Amino acid sequence: MPILLFLIDTSASMNQRTDLGTSYLDTAKGAVELFLKLRARDPASRGDRYMLVTYDEPPYCIKAGWKENHATFMSELKNLQASGLTTLGQALRSSFDLLNLNRLISGIDNYGQGRNPFFLEPSILITITDGNKLTSTAGIQEELHLPLNSPLPGSELTQEPFRWDQRLFALVLRLPGLASTEPEQLGSVPTDESAITQMCEVTGGRSYCVRTQRMLNQCLESLVQKVQSGVVINFEKTGPDPLLIGEDGLMDSFKPSNSSAAQPWHSCHKLIYVRPNSKSGVPVGHWPIPESFWPDQNLPSLPPRTSHPVVKFSCIDCEPMVIDKLPFDKYELEPSPLTQYILERKSPHTCWQVFVTSSGKYNELGYPFGYLKASTTLTCVNLFVMPYNYPVLLPLLDDLFKVHKLKPNLKWRQAFDSYLKTLPPYYLLPLKKALRMMGAPNLISDNLDCGLSYSVISYLKKLSQQVVLVKTNKQKSFALRSAFPYSLV
Repeated sequence: MPILLFLIDTSASMNQRTDLGTSYLDTAKGAVELFLKLRARDPASRGDRYMLVTYDEPPYCIKAGWKENHATFMSELKNLQASGLTTLGQALRSSFDLLNLNRLISGIDNYGQGRNPFFLEPSILITITDGNKLTSTAGIQEELHLPLNSPLPGSELTQEPFRWDQRLFALVLRLPGLASTEPEQLGSVPTDESAITQMCEVTGGRSYCVRTQRMLNQCLESLVQKVQSGVVINFEKTGPDPLLIGEDGLMDSFKPSNSSAAQPWHSCHKLIYVRPNSKSGVPVGHWPIPESFWPDQNLPSLPPRTSHPVVKFSCIDCEPMVIDKLPFDKYELEPSPLTQYILERKSPHTCWQVFVTSSGKYNELGYPFGYLKASTTLTCVNLFVMPYNYPVLLPLLDDLFKVHKLKPNLKWRQAFDSYLKTLPPYYLLPLKKALRMMGAPNLISDNLDCGLSYSVISYLKKLSQQVVLVKTNKQKSFALRSAFPYSLV
């Protein structure tokens, strides 16, 4: 169920008029309505949830949140008025806090236990603003700052205010007040130069500099295509560049690649698509992306994680590994310089292993948890997520079934125990489930240890209870504001 949150600039400057005689705020309202019509063409839009936030002081900035229906959303949109300051930072913080309200209750972020791409609430934030100077009661601000202190319990567990399934897009209105005699230039819409652009790009989104109504319509068509189920990952190269491939399709050791110079494909900040299961309608998966630390019973608290995991890829060509009945997860990468580079190599039968630094106990880079591989048809690149340190596990399981016929000897058991010691504790449960599916249910003990200390487990439970209270209080304040809108403003 995608969440579409519209953050509308309601500062006084949105009263300025366009060459059509309409105000910027009216243009913003029309843009939201047109987006809803365009989105309604897709049958998947029936599961959409819409939210509306403005630049008002919190909590009055939330016009339609988790409890409000579509009729309330449209009514609140129609009644918006432009007055006050351009408090973009506070409005963004309120928007992200609103989106994050349920996450600790549902356990979707799975703190300290690996990141599951298939646990997600895909959210698109669309802010419509005039891009004027940021203002507050303290004066004009040159840079965009989001308040560090959040009223949301557990916000300190993630370094940034957003999560990996939340992307920000900005429509920055630069519409002229007088009709232009210059012919309109066609082509792609450029990014804006205002403070919001960097924030958009950090989340995996972008800004649009809107100079005409046609441009605005073009942007809305583009944004409708951005409503995708997925999570953003930082892919970064580790080690040397690969050998270049010659015209005959073979590695050319006499053509060293230019590994000293940074290339666009060395570091990409892109989405992986998390498709819903065709039968259940919701994403299904088996394996997490590892944490960037080793869980320890002695850790008094969890280290804060980055919103987007940093996945390192090694350019050493390896053979893709799979064995019969062992589940794996497959995610298509959003097109990027990295996918273009891999596809241009035309090598669909080799793969590049992926790692998360510090995920292992015994080495800094960690062990591979999957690989990047071009599709057989060379139309896209997929991330295969496997059991942690799969190059050791898969041959062991192959021997278990084909050589030992599910009756392993002492040497095999010792090798398997050695493998388990390299495994972050949170992989034990999914591995036990996978082995049960394969017909080997008793290889791992039932007394599983998640690796977290008692104090961390207690703290996470306490946070969940606190969030329920915060959510209840927010709903009460919204109900009160709706009943007495003028006495409380």
